[in-house]
Amino acid sequence: MIAKNILDRLSQKLGKENVVTEKEDLLVLGYDATPGLYHAPDIVVYPTSTEAVQSAVQIAREERLPITPRGSGSGLSGGSIPATGGMVLCLNRMNKILEIDEENLTVTAQAGVITLDLANAVLKKGLFYPPDPASQKISTIGGNVMEDAGGLRCLKYGVTGDYVMALKCVLPDGNVITTGGKSVKDVAGYSFKDLLISSEGTLAIITEVTFRLIPPPQTKQTMLAYFDAIETAGKAVSEIIAAKIIPSTMEIMDKTTINCVEDYVKIGLPRETAALLLIEVDGHPAVVKEDIAGVEKILKQVKATEIHIAANEEEALGLATARRMALSAMARVSPSTLMEDATVPRSYMAQTFAEIERLAKKYDLIVGTFGHAGDGNLHPTVLCDERDADQMKRAHAFFDDLYTKVLEWGGTVSGEHGIGIAKRDYLARQVGPGGVAVMKRIKKAFDPDGILNPGKIFFDDQES
Repeated sequence: MIAKNILDRLSQKLGKENVVTEKEDLLVLGYDATPGLYHAPDIVVYPTSTEAVQSAVQIAREERLPITPRGSGSGLSGGSIPATGGMVLCLNRMNKILEIDEENLTVTAQAGVITLDLANAVLKKGLFYPPDPASQKISTIGGNVMEDAGGLRCLKYGVTGDYVMALKCVLPDGNVITTGGKSVKDVAGYSFKDLLISSEGTLAIITEVTFRLIPPPQTKQTMLAYFDAIETAGKAVSEIIAAKIIPSTMEIMDKTTINCVEDYVKIGLPRETAALLLIEVDGHPAVVKEDIAGVEKILKQVKATEIHIAANEEEALGLATARRMALSAMARVSPSTLMEDATVPRSYMAQTFAEIERLAKKYDLIVGTFGHAGDGNLHPTVLCDERDADQMKRAHAFFDDLYTKVLEWGGTVSGEHGIGIAKRDYLARQVGPGGVAVMKRIKKAFDPDGILNPGKIFFDDQES
């Protein structure tokens, strides 16, 4: 229960319409897209400006009220769940694109702008924002930065953090800082900008972001390749990269995923195929023609069972949309979907698929795997029911064994989803006690009172 004096102060500073305490309205703010995790907040505030965020933080600090920053709640590791209750500070109403600077090739927007809205707005000006997480229709740019979100175009264009030029943030003590700017080069002092990217709302609350933009590719070509063995698909990925061809997109889906997607969107995917690769090449027309021919040659050499080149842009968009719907498609056939984002060096792709198949049999689970094959970033997804305690125990054991191998192969426990609550154990295994200790010292320096998104990334001392 939030004391009346706190409610009154927040209502006065942010407006009564931006302060929510009704239990029914709070329920949905206790979840993100991670199954099995739920913690209800005590209050939700919807600031509409940096100054409003600052006021909310100052009040929360004085009252020792935990603060959990949140966007659309599309995260997959529990990062925006209020683990200790307190205040959820939801930035969705800070949704203005403030400037598109065509001279400096930048865009500046508030943290609550939807990713696809930003991309479409700059495209109308003849500019290109490449990061494209699968959740781009609902995810916010602030959340993208906080998780350093990836997407289908990562292979060629990189992740969200590669495009961040400046951040405006509110610190846990209520102070506002701006780090970075529109200058292409900037090595003045510590790079706070890079420290804050992927910090999952534990060090500061981002209120505005400036991204760099690039010219859009002149043309693109999309193809699908089918394989009778998933190891062959993995070999094709390695061969394409080794040939120094860098597609903008190289996505993979296994048989389970293919069938779930086909049930959902019905675009004619072959149900008996073991795996498919969705490959897109973009750039100058001459380069695209040369690269697509090179890719086709490699696919034939590794004996892909079928190669299909999209006839037009509409068909290409349909294929990419089908891939983006992979998780949604699997969610339709199972009460819960437990998805991870194990990432390995690309040379270990085939071994990773083999290990997923072995562990699925070991733990008697249905697992669909899809992901960014060109990055080595895979999303093995257990189709399960979180109400079945034994099944969930087996699902977590599956991932525990998988991550043991991933780390052994020099991989990482998260390529784009972040650590949040769900992966704290895995992170500790990856970086070791020394790495965790350094992270805790950084957290303490930014947030000595421990009020900003507590319980995320690593265990608090009292939990250890």
